[in-house]
Amino acid sequence: MLKEPQLFDPLVRDLEGNAHIVFPPGHPGHADAAYQAHRDMVVAAALSHVPGTPPPDIVYTAQDHACWQHISQALLPLQRQHAAREARQALEDLALPTDHAPQLADVSWRLAKLTGFTFAPAAGIVPLAEFYGSLADDTFHSTQFIRHHSRPLFSPEPDMVHEVLGHGATLASPRFAALYRQVGAAARRAETRESLKAVSRVFWFTLEYGLLEEAGELMVYGASLLSAYGELSGFRDMEIRPLDVQQMVTQPYDVTSYQPVLFAARTLDELEDFLGAFCSGVDGDTGSRLGVTADQKW
Repeated sequence: MLKEPQLFDPLVRDLEGNAHIVFPPGHPGHADAAYQAHRDMVVAAALSHVPGTPPPDIVYTAQDHACWQHISQALLPLQRQHAAREARQALEDLALPTDHAPQLADVSWRLAKLTGFTFAPAAGIVPLAEFYGSLADDTFHSTQFIRHHSRPLFSPEPDMVHEVLGHGATLASPRFAALYRQVGAAARRAETRESLKAVSRVFWFTLEYGLLEEAGELMVYGASLLSAYGELSGFRDMEIRPLDVQQMVTQPYDVTSYQPVLFAARTLDELEDFLGAFCSGVDGDTGSRLGVTADQKW
């Protein structure tokens, strides 16, 4: 194998260049051969996709559809209660089905009509420069698999629930979509690994895990929070800090667990000003100025 499988990135390739899935111990699908075979099929579909064409249709299993339905029904009341107004409206506009897993091509078509963004199928974790840079072209790389049915409210890796119920909710908003584009433009100016990591970390603590105040109450707009039942239920118990670039790029985090530190904007206007100022100033020296190192993880 060319790399060891990890909980958040199990995709591996063998020495002949064939892509397949190997789940490490601890992954919900580790001992499920049928689920692994289905994931291999989804990976193959993504790898054979021709850029610029709609995402391939996936034949989802009955367990996939049941899992999507379970998650949607669990998240919907929490999103109504805790999501920021802009995110709630975007979800309503996107009109995702709750009784079955949608085809990514259908969601992408609806998203394009709302903000111009489209989804491109991803076989697994996409390299940072490609993932963030493509945002400047109105493209978001999305997986098409559904998490294992044994743990519908948990996934150690970004699945289509996270991509569509989370990022779809913000990408369907013109105001949030504009922020994604700014991040994409900043990533393309980053030039160095350190600067790209700085962009990634600011993205993580805003468009993935961001909060903002509405009528004196903390509300969620970050995609990871919007699509995670446990974190959406308990985010107010975390340590909440004001927006701060220096703290964001140096705050340790673990992609496979709940985030103990979150950052909140006082308004959506403040978030737009904050991200706009950061993104417009990104260059090849940004990472070193902020103290980001090449070997710094996440």
